[in-house]
Amino acid sequence: MELASLLQYLISGLTNGAIYALIALGFVIIYHATTIINFAQGEMVMLGALCAITFYHHYPSLPVAFLGGVALVTLVGILFERLALRPVKDPNPITLIIITVGGGVFFKGVAMLLWGKDAYSFPSFSGDAPFHLGEATLLPQNLWVIGLTAVVLLALEAFFRLTLVGKAMRACAYNPRAARLVGISQGRMVQLSFALSAALGAGAGILIAPLTLGVYDMGTMLGLKGFCAAILGGLGSSFGGVLGGLILGVAESLATGLVSSGYRDAVAFLILLLVLFLRPQGLIRGGG
Repeated sequence: MELASLLQYLISGLTNGAIYALIALGFVIIYHATTIINFAQGEMVMLGALCAITFYHHYPSLPVAFLGGVALVTLVGILFERLALRPVKDPNPITLIIITVGGGVFFKGVAMLLWGKDAYSFPSFSGDAPFHLGEATLLPQNLWVIGLTAVVLLALEAFFRLTLVGKAMRACAYNPRAARLVGISQGRMVQLSFALSAALGAGAGILIAPLTLGVYDMGTMLGLKGFCAAILGGLGSSFGGVLGGLILGVAESLATGLVSSGYRDAVAFLILLLVLFLRPQGLIRGGG
């Protein structure tokens, strides 16, 4: 394999991996507060992209479109938790997970009704003039994706480790009864976790929209790969989610370039199965 080709595969893999990492962080946030898996997370990615594209169509300003898309999807995440999950009388993890699966299907259907089946474009944040690394090329949007993923990771680690609210969210997951006894409102922590997770998903969708296209069914596979990344890295660890996303993205890119593009999606689920068989706790144990 030529060095230029390998470098190009790595650049593509790291960019996709950073997107998977952002989605994985959404899973980690909700797991920190509830110990459940939110399988509607991929649809937050889709809604973020399509809402930002709609904002940009009516008011062509990238900052306004980005903030508007994130704010609107954050509201959707809050309402989803408040209307679909909180009223459940027997809130065991299996029941809640099934509700999130149904929520994902619902959001996908609503998006198809609102935006149709067409694919929509979104402009790059800093233009499309590529950088050259030898014979490989790097788009400015790649740098935005990787850089913002690093910033979000550091911000989340600081939030969970250094702030009272972050520690309260983790306490609700580790021992809900003890958290209630010391005055922590579990309902508020869960709602906050869904808001943060939805915001992260929306941001990921907006970041990837200039590199691909916004379409109503884009969130399903992205959500599953984000889940694979979270499991690979360790579901309770923010650093693990990012590490899992990057490994998954690079593995997919190499499989596409060296074998066939037809194996791209299969790689994620093969890695997931291997991790579940060989190291079910993930590469990094939860708590980080």
